[in-house]
Amino acid sequence: MHPRGSATAVGTLLRWAMWAVPAFLFLIGFFHRATPGVIARDLMHAFDATGATIGRLAATYFYAYAALMIPAGLFIDAFGPRRVLTAGGAVMGLGALIMGAAPAAPALFTGRLLVGAGASVTFVGTLKIAAAWFPPARFGFLAAVSATVGVLGALISTLPLAALVERVGWRGAFWGVGVVTLAAAVGCLLVVRDRPPGAPAAPTPGFTAVVAGMAQVLRNPHTWPPFLAFFCLYTVAGNQILWMVPYLRDVYGLELTQAAFYAMATPLALLVAGPLTGFVSDRLVGRRKAVCLALSGAQLVLWIVFVGTLGALSLPAVYTLLFVMGLAGGAFVLVWPIGREVNPPHLDGVAVAVVNFGGFLGAALTQGPIGARLDARWAGALVDGARRYPLEAYRDGFGVCAVFAAAAVLLCLLMRETRGRNIYYQLGGGALREPA
Repeated sequence: MHPRGSATAVGTLLRWAMWAVPAFLFLIGFFHRATPGVIARDLMHAFDATGATIGRLAATYFYAYAALMIPAGLFIDAFGPRRVLTAGGAVMGLGALIMGAAPAAPALFTGRLLVGAGASVTFVGTLKIAAAWFPPARFGFLAAVSATVGVLGALISTLPLAALVERVGWRGAFWGVGVVTLAAAVGCLLVVRDRPPGAPAAPTPGFTAVVAGMAQVLRNPHTWPPFLAFFCLYTVAGNQILWMVPYLRDVYGLELTQAAFYAMATPLALLVAGPLTGFVSDRLVGRRKAVCLALSGAQLVLWIVFVGTLGALSLPAVYTLLFVMGLAGGAFVLVWPIGREVNPPHLDGVAVAVVNFGGFLGAALTQGPIGARLDARWAGALVDGARRYPLEAYRDGFGVCAVFAAAAVLLCLLMRETRGRNIYYQLGGGALREPA
């Protein structure tokens, strides 16, 4: 009994070690999503950048990530997660080093592009390792935990990053992150294995099959409400994360670490909101659309309150409002299962990838234009060589987010209620019949 128990414990630790290294790379990739907002003033000073420039820089990550999202899965299937994750981590680390050393804006954008490209393989690779090393019944739990690790990365990109920047400067911070990322890539190469010893490789679809599956998913009209809802929801979340620290610094006159502390409220709430939303949907109410609609509606109301009270609330009230907005932000975790459950069961992975693409596309297409709206309202004020935007500029920018929050509510109304099960054939399934 004792040797068996000891062996079981060792096996469990080994599985978690296999998962932990890729998950750490995913955390770093998620960390990078919000970093331009935290160091926006430093970048404006160093590169004479405008709000539109900061927005385009942030969006560069999402362009690379979105473009490589589907190929990343194919690379992992062809070469194995260990090799692809190692390469992705190395590219991500190199990108961070280039950003830290950038003498001009083109190098800064090149580094950001490499960071996004390297990060594109981290989530899929983490899930691939989880599927290979853990029992199938644990996969849903591991997927949720992996996503939560990503949100932890967003949390680290607020106050902890701000404190590091104040200590070593933004360039030193990026050099440090780059070195840590390269070390994690080496650790992945040395430690991680694609599957347990003796386990057969899982069959994987070829490129032609993936393209055909994507075409079928895209032809399904029920795919588009969750796709477009995630486009809107992640537009809201991505721009809130990007512009919250600059807003708090410009309007409330806070120092970097103070502003990052208050901005941290939203990702802190999301750490709880994501898993809690999934639990409520799966276990308590047995609904997808209803929960997504309720949270999206709450988020819209909160955004109206936020935009209507910009600059008027006390800082404790701002923190509370941002935290509650983060709780309502958990709506986004339901668009993936809804997208999966209205498509053919054998295309569930493709369906999730297509819906996920919508969110990254939203962030990529809107961060630059919202930055341009800030520039249009700039009155010429500078702080240490960086633009300081007035309250009206942020009201315009965040007002766009409120419009997208309203659009998300309307799109939730167009979704089909799946009750947590696949309803593709009940919806007609084209000319197909449900197999016996």
